[in-house]
Amino acid sequence: MNDSLLARGRVGYVPEDVPLYGSMGVREFLLFMARLKGLAGRALAGAVEAVIERLALGDVQRVLVGKLSRGYRQRVAIAQALLGNPDLLILDEPTNGLDPRQIIEMRGYIRALAGERTVLVTSHILGEIERVADRVAILLAGRLLGVHALRAGALGQRIRLRVRGGEEAVRACLARVAGVRRVSVERDAGAADLATYVVDAEASSIAEALAAAVVAGGFGLLDLGAAPVDLESLFLGLTSGRAETRA
Repeated sequence: MNDSLLARGRVGYVPEDVPLYGSMGVREFLLFMARLKGLAGRALAGAVEAVIERLALGDVQRVLVGKLSRGYRQRVAIAQALLGNPDLLILDEPTNGLDPRQIIEMRGYIRALAGERTVLVTSHILGEIERVADRVAILLAGRLLGVHALRAGALGQRIRLRVRGGEEAVRACLARVAGVRRVSVERDAGAADLATYVVDAEASSIAEALAAAVVAGGFGLLDLGAAPVDLESLFLGLTSGRAETRA
């Protein structure tokens, strides 16, 4: 799209520190913002009524914005971003400064909004991203390191095996199994020939194939179990030794 004004009109944006007009009432502020976005007449009134209902602002619509709690101010900020029904909604650190109950409510709002439009959430809090997002993009200094799905099993599978045998030989044996991405070793103190191997693999089940490879290789398999692969592990893997990261 070459028309920047038209493009911006299809985007709703809520920065981390929202510059709201504290001396305005909630309804007054939303009417003002709707007019700035070019709404008028019945369209203006209807849009304001819709966002007040959507964000449950009816009880505070006559209250001055400056008198609202942090949670209500965040709702007002999202309400103004939704005016004009944008295709893309950008939320920067939407749960920052909220109490636990408000955070839970905000997650619900974000998930509901995502069913109707694209919602882009930026945050350093990986746990919040895991709770509300379908996909995650990890950035470093403006450079995209990767985009990953957050559906169940989409980050892959991690298997932890405790094996007796020569480290290099066991590692090579595990690495040859189809679907294995990486093998790392956690040494057992005081046991030269015993170690725990952490295998990162594709999403499909691989535990049986790993066990079979260990046994066929003549090594001793003492323990095998699944270990969760979470966003934090993915993040640390992609940004190891780096700083200024943002998911």
